[in-house]
Formats: sequence, C-alpha cells, structure tokens
Amino acid sequence: MGTVRVENIRIYAYHGCLNEETSIGSYYSVNVTVKGNLTKASTSDKLSDTVDYVRINKIVKEEMATPSKLLEHVTKRIIDRILKELSLVQKTMVSVSKVNPPIGGDVEKVTVRLKSKRIN
Repeated sequence: MGTVRVENIRIYAYHGCLNEETSIGSYYSVNVTVKGNLTKASTSDKLSDTVDYVRINKIVKEEMATPSKLLEHVTKRIIDRILKELSLVQKTMVSVSKVNPPIGGDVEKVTVRLKSKRIN
C-alpha cells in the first residue's frame, strides 16, 4: 500500500450558512491523502498504473465550485468522487479548511476532516 498526498490546494469558493459567505466567498485550503497499491507504478513508470494527482486536483476544484452550507458536505462530495473515479484508491482522507472564518474572533482557520475506504 502506498500513499499519494496533494497538499494545500488553495481555492476561493462560496460555502457557508451566512448569506455573506455565499455571496462574497472566502479562501479555502484542501488536503487530500489517498492510499492504494502503487507497486505496479513503481516499476512500470506509467501514469495509468498510479493515482493521478492531477485528477485529484480537478475533482477538488470542481466540487469546491458547488456551494455548500457545511464544510462536511463538500468534503464528503470530494471523497465520494475520488472513490468513484479513481479505482486504485482504497482509502482516502480529505480535509477542507476555511481560512479566516467569520466567527467573531481571531481564528486562522476552521477545518473539517473526513475519512473513507472502498467497500468491495
């Protein structure tokens, strides 16, 4: 089992429960970790034998472009697409952070992290 990480994908998006959050938007940071069998790729040197991190980045960008009230919801959508579209992925962990959340205090970010695994 090997690991591929795509770290600190920075995106401007429109998630939140407040009207201002969905109209003004905010900065987000997304981290994705996937686990799968990378043995074949380590010897073949073929992109088709591994987890393509360009596809992971594309999935994140597309799902972050659809507004959600909760970070949990968008995080789960990212996980569902990764497991649906990337057959080599056996386990994944995704965290979505809202940078400078509007919660009435000096808070750097709020993060939701979810994990899931393929059920065969």
